[in-house]
This record gives sequence, structure tokens and C-alpha cells, in this order.
Amino acid sequence: MGISLEPRPLPLAEDKTGLYRIAGTRVTLDSVLHAFKNGATTEEIALQFPPLELSDLYAVIGFYLKNKKAVDAYLSENEKAAKALQQKIQKKFPPAGIRERLLKKRQSA
Repeated sequence: MGISLEPRPLPLAEDKTGLYRIAGTRVTLDSVLHAFKNGATTEEIALQFPPLELSDLYAVIGFYLKNKKAVDAYLSENEKAAKALQQKIQKKFPPAGIRERLLKKRQSA
């Protein structure tokens, strides 16, 4: 009896916003790799994200290690976009004085 060596597709899917997620879940590639880069083992990442299968995590981390330059560029672009969005939101809704504004709005209601 032999072992089937059929290649398995990479468990990543791109959503409509351009983010890569672990296929069949809402967990982003960014989240998994952030944990991995901060020293979490694959088993620890699986505990942090219960919907993920250990085999999928190993496949994704293996893909990252083989394509580090391209994936790091993708992660860097996502980080820049997130910072720009955060600045846009904070400009529109400044966090300073939020408690006072909420209390004032509550009192006037």
C-alpha cells in the first residue's frame, strides 16, 4: 500500500478587499504570520485561532518561508494601508475628548 503524493492546494483565499485569509475561515494571513513572527509555534497559533487546522497552518507557514520576500512586501503594504485608514478615522473622529463628547451627548438625549 503506497502513500498518495498528490499535491494539496494552498489553503489561502483572497477576499473581495484583497486580503488573504485561511481558506474557509475569517482568519487573515496577516494574523497568522504576526503570531508566527512573534515567536508563536504552529500549535500555539492553532490554539489562538480555533477554526484553523494544524495542517493548514503548516502549509501556510511553509509557503511564507519559501516566499518570504513577496509575502513580507504584501504584509508591509497592508500595514501601510491600515495606518493610513487609522489616521483618516482619527482625523474625522479625534480620540481626544471622546469621553466628554459622549457624556455631553448622553445628557442632551
